[in-house]
Amino acid sequence: MTGIQLRAIFVQAAPTVFVFLWSTGYVGARFGLPFAEPFTLTSIRFAIVTAILGLVIVVRRGKWPKTALMWGHLAVSGLLIHACFIGGVFTAIDVGVNISIAALIAGTQPLLTAVIAVLFLGETLSRRQWCGFVIGFAGLVMVVLKTIALDALPFVGLVGCVVGLCGITGGALYQKRFVVGLDLFTGSAIQFACALIPCTLLAFLLETREIQWNLTVTLTLAWLCLVLSIGAISILLFLIRAGAASRVSSLFYLVPPVTAMQGYWFFGESLSVLQITGIAVAALGVALINYQPAAAQPANTGQ
Repeated sequence: MTGIQLRAIFVQAAPTVFVFLWSTGYVGARFGLPFAEPFTLTSIRFAIVTAILGLVIVVRRGKWPKTALMWGHLAVSGLLIHACFIGGVFTAIDVGVNISIAALIAGTQPLLTAVIAVLFLGETLSRRQWCGFVIGFAGLVMVVLKTIALDALPFVGLVGCVVGLCGITGGALYQKRFVVGLDLFTGSAIQFACALIPCTLLAFLLETREIQWNLTVTLTLAWLCLVLSIGAISILLFLIRAGAASRVSSLFYLVPPVTAMQGYWFFGESLSVLQITGIAVAALGVALINYQPAAAQPANTGQ
């Protein structure tokens, strides 16, 4: 099998793998946060990931960005994608926001991204794709509807979710616009290192920085660092580089449904008929957004 064939297979499989891995972040937060505060856990995670990526860069002799401007772009995208999104969502879950509600708020990203991409990035969307965004959001709401209650959403948790939403939306768009042509490992290392700084400061300012080390915390950190921060984030950056921002963001519609299924598997949370239907509706919305009609075949003129 040639390199081109392998790349083609990876491109086809990457969206499915990304959705599954990304959804485990909410589950990982639920496993880890009872034993460590959000910014403390996030700081340790970012420090480990930065060290691992640094080692990979040394072994591979990776090339670092040549201009201060590109370092700045990486810092901004890292702060948005990692510090704001992960820090915000983890804070929300830590203060009691249900993971389904957190996923719902973050799940509005595709619509927000689509509007911004059309207005500021010059992307164009067909009527079919706009219908896909609306249908996908409707399916997402169906999945988490039974868990929504206004009195169950603390103000700090709401702020954390909104910060996370703005971070992942702005970070994906910024990455698409300004961070191009870089080695994936060196770029990611810089982004995580920059995100580590504010999370560490917030851990020292707001938290006790105490961790109850046990097997659950250790395994959770291993998963968050290796599988999510390196694996899923690398796939996300690859997809951003390879496709339109609005198409990539549409994948986030599938994260809450997959998170709900993992809640059923890991924590015994029930799935109603409405939720199962919502999963199918969200998948339909994503299919409408990403469907690409086959190019018209040239007529056979016999020449």
